Amino acid sequence: MQLTHRPRRLRRNPSIRSLVREATLSVDDFIYPMFVMEGENNRVEIPSMPEAYRFTLDLLVQEVTEIYALGIKAIALFPAVPEEKKDLTGSESFNPEGLAQQAVRAVKAAVPDMIIFTDVALDPFTTHGHDGIIDDNGVILNDETVEVLVKMAVSQAAAGTDFVSPSDMMDGRIGAIRQGLDANGFENVGILAYSAKYASAYYGPFRDALGSAPKSGDKKTYQMDPANSREAIKEVYLDIAEGADIVMVKPALAYLDIIAKIKDATNVPIAAYNVSGEYAMVKAAAQLGWIDEKKVMFETLLSMKRAGADIILSYHAKAVAQLLASGYRC
Repeated sequence: MQLTHRPRRLRRNPSIRSLVREATLSVDDFIYPMFVMEGENNRVEIPSMPEAYRFTLDLLVQEVTEIYALGIKAIALFPAVPEEKKDLTGSESFNPEGLAQQAVRAVKAAVPDMIIFTDVALDPFTTHGHDGIIDDNGVILNDETVEVLVKMAVSQAAAGTDFVSPSDMMDGRIGAIRQGLDANGFENVGILAYSAKYASAYYGPFRDALGSAPKSGDKKTYQMDPANSREAIKEVYLDIAEGADIVMVKPALAYLDIIAKIKDATNVPIAAYNVSGEYAMVKAAAQLGWIDEKKVMFETLLSMKRAGADIILSYHAKAVAQLLASGYRC
């Protein structure tokens, strides 16, 4: 055959494939989500998330020290709040001695250079499990919720977090939080906005981890409709205009098209959240022997980079870091 172009020339061996590879995974790409709980000297595996744990503060610090040594430079903290500390308005969320605030201080004391992202949403702190304050009819009150979110963000900044990460999807909360941070002297604390957060069925294991599932109704009046893509661009533009430093798409795997569209439409860093349900599916299939876990894990994460994600939040991050350190290549 007289062929001018033979694309297989660039696939002949691993060295050539590596030379022309368009998307790569590095330990620098990851934020590692971590769960913290009250108590001492204990960790509890999350049944629906094998090899993911809730840590008490002392063991959280040990784990953070270990992952930092592997090259992971950023974590996202999520507190598992006892039921007795929850109320209708999530007031524990801005307690200066709250679990999240304590965790930030403990991590910074042990590993000062670890970048910390703290979640800003009320669902772990409310008795009803919604991300906002509700009225007597079960309606989420947007503006009243934003007032509490600002207090929460400022308290996290005072504890030493590097980025606050509003995941609630209330209207106008990015601008209000930016103003609140600046007014309290926290101009250098960044905002990672959960800008395109969909009302997804992939969040189930995460809600198991925190006990934060809504007690009634769903989150469709504030999280986005999975059928919509143009709306995601609008949400991202609004968050950038209000002061977001990084924008996020959540979940990632079923929304790669959204990541790609936002990449084309903006010039800010884009984070993708490889959520608990995506993680759990890989783990479950691997335990049944149906897939090669390492290869599927890397292929899945590479798809997010290929789509345009600059940053990936993933429960796989530690395993990826360990494999990369051992010389593993997909």
